[in-house]
Amino acid sequence: MKNFVIYLVEDNPIVRASLVEFLNEIADLEVCGYAATQQEGSQWLRAHESGWNLAIVDLFLQQGNGLGVLAACRARAPHQKMVLLTNYATPEIRRRSGQLGVDAVFDKSTQIEGLMDYCVAQVRQSQGTRH
Repeated sequence: MKNFVIYLVEDNPIVRASLVEFLNEIADLEVCGYAATQQEGSQWLRAHESGWNLAIVDLFLQQGNGLGVLAACRARAPHQKMVLLTNYATPEIRRRSGQLGVDAVFDKSTQIEGLMDYCVAQVRQSQGTRH
């Protein structure tokens, strides 16, 4: 197992496969799994509270939505980050996500490179804080 673990909450298999492909290029990073619904994602993240460093969450899911996942994980550890990845990164969605404790919001159509940069920075930060 690699040092930095990401969990995806994304229902689109094409988007999910692309994310995994991009993320697998980052050293010391592992995508450990995924969920396609709010309930599955929330349950996995809470049940494995020490088993992940970053959750990448889509807004619209097969059942429920990413805001519900963010709300379910508000009590996560300080080193655990959550980002919302959506085609609807409107000011209202950014505001509501912020109220639910999101660490960053990225637009799927224009900010994938920004998401990858964020992931690299998080991996580096986690390596710097490990003893």
